[in-house]
Amino acid sequence: MRLATGARVVAEDVALVTREGPVYTGVDFTARPGTLTVFQADSGGGRSALLLTLTGRMRPTSGNVYVDGHELPKRARRVRRISALGLMTEVNSLDERLRVSEHLSEAALLRFRPAARGLADFALEATDLGDLDRRTLVKELDALQRRRLGVALALMAEPRLLAVDDVDGGLSDEHQALMWHSLKRLTDAGLTVIATCADAAALAEVADTDTQGPLPIDQGGPPEEGPEDTADTGEAGEMRLSELFADRDTATADGEDGNEHRDR
Repeated sequence: MRLATGARVVAEDVALVTREGPVYTGVDFTARPGTLTVFQADSGGGRSALLLTLTGRMRPTSGNVYVDGHELPKRARRVRRISALGLMTEVNSLDERLRVSEHLSEAALLRFRPAARGLADFALEATDLGDLDRRTLVKELDALQRRRLGVALALMAEPRLLAVDDVDGGLSDEHQALMWHSLKRLTDAGLTVIATCADAAALAEVADTDTQGPLPIDQGGPPEEGPEDTADTGEAGEMRLSELFADRDTATADGEDGNEHRDR
């Protein structure tokens, strides 16, 4: 087996502004297939929201985003079908009560089509977890193993775009470097990876001509706010779930039914 060919991602002056202020502004970049693009910001700096936007899971308030030619948010459902998320707090966290094998089985069931034989083996090997005992409970995994397992579960969807949040969070300097190496091997195999971090020092170990970043996430100088900019925000600047793409917003445009899997 091999990874799917990576998607091309284009963002043009993309911003998300809520009643409490800008979450991110002025995001402008192009990610070619098979490249690693890294955004850097501290916690609360718009990292998760940006990744959710780029994978068709959150609506920006301005700007243009295209993933493999699919315009967002108009084609959000199609973009979700070719993209996947690594672990993201409060979006797809691991269940510590489950074994690795159970998480893999769940990921296989959540696919849009039947999983090929050996897909789980391939996903674990691709994330440097080939020797991991699948009977292991998640609570027994160390931080690096959990982060890699999150990526392996994302690969079960055979995505063309992989988004990985908070790559360095909770990891030692050594483990940060190992995590970046794991992601870089995926891009070397053709996958497009967009990641975020707070500390990008270890990124230097893998950076090459197919690596962009670290690119800072700007939260200042928001564009003119329109009526939609303040339509639905929670307290303390947090987005409510209704700010995520709703199926009713994209079903007609895509001509698809409402069957949607849980985000990976």
